[in-house]
Parts: sequence; C-alpha cells; structure tokens
Amino acid sequence: MSETSAPATDGRRWITLVVVGLAQLMVVLDATVVNIALPSAQADLGFSDGERQWVITAYSLAFASLLLLGGRLSDLIGRKRTFIVGLIGFAIASALGGAAGSFELLVAARALQGVFGALLAPTALAVLTTTFTIPKERARAFGVFGAIAGAGGAVGLLLGGVLTESLDWRWNLYINVFIAAIALVGALVFIPLIARSGPRPKLDVPGTLLVSGALFGLVYGFSNAETGGWDAPLTWGMLAGAVVLLTGFVAWQTRATHPLLPLSIVLDRNRGAAYLSVLIAGAGMFGIFLFVTYYLQLTLGYSPIQTGLAFLPMIAMLVLAAQLGTNLFVPRFGPKIMVPVGMTLGAVGMVYLTFLDGSSTYAGHILPALMVIGFAMGTIMPASMQTATLGVDRQFAGVASAMVNTSQQVGGSIGTALLNTLAATAAADYLAAHAPVTEAIGAQAAIASYSTAYWWGAGFFAVGAVLSALLFRRRGQGLSLTHAQPAPAEPVAEPVAVG
Repeated sequence: MSETSAPATDGRRWITLVVVGLAQLMVVLDATVVNIALPSAQADLGFSDGERQWVITAYSLAFASLLLLGGRLSDLIGRKRTFIVGLIGFAIASALGGAAGSFELLVAARALQGVFGALLAPTALAVLTTTFTIPKERARAFGVFGAIAGAGGAVGLLLGGVLTESLDWRWNLYINVFIAAIALVGALVFIPLIARSGPRPKLDVPGTLLVSGALFGLVYGFSNAETGGWDAPLTWGMLAGAVVLLTGFVAWQTRATHPLLPLSIVLDRNRGAAYLSVLIAGAGMFGIFLFVTYYLQLTLGYSPIQTGLAFLPMIAMLVLAAQLGTNLFVPRFGPKIMVPVGMTLGAVGMVYLTFLDGSSTYAGHILPALMVIGFAMGTIMPASMQTATLGVDRQFAGVASAMVNTSQQVGGSIGTALLNTLAATAAADYLAAHAPVTEAIGAQAAIASYSTAYWWGAGFFAVGAVLSALLFRRRGQGLSLTHAQPAPAEPVAEPVAVG
C-alpha cells in the first residue's frame, strides 16, 4: 500500500501540529533560553566577558547560514526523514552542551545545535504547509504555529529563569532532550512518509555555498558590529563579502538547472512582502526582549523568574491575536490590512515603552505596552507565515519555509546589532553631557539608552506598516488565503521503509 498525505478528515493531522509545534518551540526558545543561563555558565566554566558572546553567536551563525540548505534537504530526501534527523541531532547537541566541562565544548555544542536547528525549523513549517491544505484548517494550524514562533523567545526567558534558579544552568540545554524525545515519538507515529517517484532533483551545490557564505557573513558582520563596532574591518569586511556572495547567488539562481531557491518564490509580490514583514518584526521583537529584560532586571531589580513571568501577558495576547487573526480577520480582510495593522500596533507599543523611567510600575506602565506588542506580533506573524508558504509548489515547500526562518533570524541579527549600537551611543552621550558621573546618573543613562532603542524599534515597525500596506496585494489579486487550491499531491511510488 502506498503512503500519501493523511486525508483531510484525519484527526491525526492535529497531532502532527503538536509535534511540529514542539520542534518549533524548541528551536525558537533556544535563541533566548541560554541568555538567562549565561552568568551561571560563565561562573562555572570560567570564560571571559569577551568570550561570552560566542555561546549565543555560535548558534545563530550555524543556524542562519544553513537554513536554506536545511529547507532544500527536506525537499530532496523527505520531510519525515529530515525532521527525525534534526530532532535526534538537536537532542544530542543539547546533551553535549549540558554536559560541557569547558567553554570550547559548550560553544561547539551550540554550533551543532544550530546545524540541526537549520534542518528542523524549515522542515517543521514545510510539514505543516503540506499537511494542512483545507483553507479553514490551514488558518487554524498557522495561527497556532505563528503564535509559537512569536512567543518562543518570551517562553525561553521564563523557562531559562525557572531552570537556572531552581536547578542548574545546564538544564537549559538538557530540557531539549526531553522535548525532542516526545516530538520524536510523535513524528515516527503521526507524520506520514511520502515517497517520491521519478528522478530525484540534484542539490544546487554552488548555490548552497554562495548563499550559506552570504548568510554567515551577514550574521557574523552584524554580531561583530555589536561588540567590535561598525568601523571594525572585520565588520564591514564580512558585510561587504555577504553582499558580493548574495549577488553571486542571485545571478547563479537564474541559470542553475536545479536552483536551490527559484527566484519566482521570493519575487512573488505577496510572498516577498511576507518575508520582509517577518524580517522587520524579528528586528523589532529581539529589541523588545533584550532591552525590556535589561530594564526589568537592572533598573527594577527583577529576578530571572520574575522577568520571565512579566512577559506572560504578552504571550497570552499574542496567542489570542493569532487565533482571532487567522480564524476571523485574515480570511475577511487579508494580509494587506492585517499585517499593517499589526505593525502599527507594534510601533504604538514601542513608543509606550519610551516613557518608562526608574519609578515606573509594572501594572501601570510596562504591562499595557507588552500587551499591545503581544497583540501586534500575534497579528503579524501567522498572517505573514501563512502567506509566505501559500501556493508554493510542494517540491519547494521546504526551501520556501526556510526563507521564513531566515528572514526572522536575519531580522533578529540586524535588530540586535543596530539597537545595541544605538543604545550604547545614547548612553555614552548622556554620560558625557552629565559629568561628573554618579550612580544615579549611570542609572539614568541606562534608561536613556533603552528609550533610544524603543524609539528606533518603533521606527522599524512604522516602516514595516508602510511597506506591507504597499506591497501586499489587494484581496482578489493573486492567491487568496481562503480560496487557494491545495498543493498538488506528490507523485507516490512504492512504500519506503523508515530506517
């Protein structure tokens, strides 16, 4: 008996959603869960402040640079196989990191996590894309998945605080083993294995090398700008190299026999707008987590657990908005209305944060802003992710999904580097203008730096509102989110055993 996608009425598809949701949560929260554990890990392993950034950067470099390759591999060797390999590899890398007895092993494990995360993240979204083809079910599924993608960072902060304070910093890595084990059982049982007939497309090796090098240079350049400055030769050298390689990649894709990323995927107006929206939202979102966390802990004296709990209402609003948007508003109004509305709300929430000072209260000042921003992200992410993968040929679903993750990762790297630099400059200017420096002046300088970051974050969202309003097609033009035809089923050959 040949294996195909589960029937539309098969309730197992909702268990598939739980499985891929767990994998997505694991990958997204790992970008922030380790941040809370860094001070404890540093004290335990004895590495310097200068070395500390590599625990974060090693993951993001490997993850970002290999995402498109990971997405294409899921197209070529099968989503179920790639998903399972990604889960097992991520679990092993996490266990190695948790058991690390040296800084070098911890960094190597984090890089290995990034490698397998680059397999896992786009494959999870591709499984969702090819599993849910009925418009109403697809909307619900993407609402849940988009909420996980948007809330994962905040969940990571909370989980990191609980694990670090209650157990040990190493459990921030060990926890992935348990999540991966549950997801692995679910994947083996519930994700269908779809066999491919006919000749298997070849991997675009030159394209893979070009785009992986470009993404590596881009993320490394922005990461180095954060620590070494924008005028450092390594910073602009990496960024310039990334531009050259990216240009070469685009040129190669126009003539490659088996392109890694057919340019028609990105150049489709709706999909291009969706990728850009995810990038801008990622830039703004990382700034929120970074500077609100600094403010809560350093200015208001919150503990790691209190900081994580402070973000919970934002997560609740994000989930609420994601469900309302994908089930009610997006089918009625489309992404051309909903994404700009979300971007505008994001800008409003960021402006609200600029009024925070040393005497601000959580209930009166911080909570309203976080709730508005949570609702904004829940409006932006599911609509953008659903649009980004809508109507893509099934054989390219993996690489189209990888572009979503790539956009979010690059946006986060750009946002973190830019906002950190702008905040540091604002703090230095404040201190220079208020000499001699006292403890009170130093505290005010920190608040001034956070405010600067929030204003720029508001600017990101404002630009996103304008661009998304201009770029998304009106309803009735191109593919409709509610009336798109299901992707054609893959050719089915003889059953293939899982081994």
